[in-house]
Amino acid sequence: MWFLLLGILGVALKYLEIGPVAELSWWIVLIPFAVTLAWWAWADSSGYTKRKVMEKEDRRREARIERQRSQLGMLTSRSTGKRRK
Repeated sequence: MWFLLLGILGVALKYLEIGPVAELSWWIVLIPFAVTLAWWAWADSSGYTKRKVMEKEDRRREARIERQRSQLGMLTSRSTGKRRK
């Protein structure tokens, strides 16, 4: 994501001819877009994106379960200091 923002900023600075970016070649200014494309391709092919989505869903599910337990007045394993098996 950072490379995409850097690429957008670079294109804007190059187009508006602001600062030292105006002197750079267009190929150099467009490099962050290539890096972004490579990152997204790797993240999708390696399963990184799917794994992060699953971790986020697991955290939300655990938070929902803990919230429901506390609303029912049940002691949770976290509040008693014991570990669940």
